[in-house]
Amino acid sequence: MNKYGFDESDWETAKREAREKLVEVARLRGRIPYSELVTHIHSISIAEHDPRLAHFLGEISEAEDTAGRGMLTAVVTHKSGDMQPGPGFFELARRRGRDTSDLIRCWVGEFNRVHDYWANQP
Repeated sequence: MNKYGFDESDWETAKREAREKLVEVARLRGRIPYSELVTHIHSISIAEHDPRLAHFLGEISEAEDTAGRGMLTAVVTHKSGDMQPGPGFFELARRRGRDTSDLIRCWVGEFNRVHDYWANQP
């Protein structure tokens, strides 16, 4: 078990499942609501409002950003309302050295960075 109550191998498999979907979305220069993303995760059962989802997405974004591809989870947004990422995205962005003094500018910059990277990959 990992610290989030899931088997470690299932957690890692679930991250791969989510990453595959996020890359697909980014290649198309799109976005995906949290509620839709969780339907593409089959290795673990995690709901859109589960507090562990923020940690899950954070691990994906940290790995992607460390690899130089940007914070991939910038494409995951609320389905309605502000249609932006949740507060966990911005907390991670701040920890990763992004300027979060203007949240919209921070998000749009990262959103475009991820789109530009993946749209240009074979």
